[in-house]
Amino acid sequence: MFFSRRLVLALASLGATGGLRASERALELVMVERAGCSWCERWNREVAPAYEKTAEGRRAPLRRHSLEIGQPRLVLTEPVRFTPTFLLVEGGREIGRITGYLENGMFWGLLEAMLKRVDAPSERTKP
Repeated sequence: MFFSRRLVLALASLGATGGLRASERALELVMVERAGCSWCERWNREVAPAYEKTAEGRRAPLRRHSLEIGQPRLVLTEPVRFTPTFLLVEGGREIGRITGYLENGMFWGLLEAMLKRVDAPSERTKP
């Protein structure tokens, strides 16, 4: 049976999310990647094996999205143009973004800063 690459990627993306819509989940980290992206491959070697075992990974589970099938179906601040791009998402809405990957320490530092901003009291709640 013949399946198009686009259909296979779409089904794989759906399977990775457990069939839930983004708006039905709390915080998550969406990794937008593309086949052949050397920086994506490097992140997969250096960070991916440990990600789900960390406090950050438990707090913002990883979901992968291939840019080859189009933009993620999320409310984005701007389209994703480069891979990898990591979108911190809450309720289907982008609340933070890391564009690119250079090295392990920088990724973790940027992710930690985004998560701290999520925890910071909103300016709207101050008297």
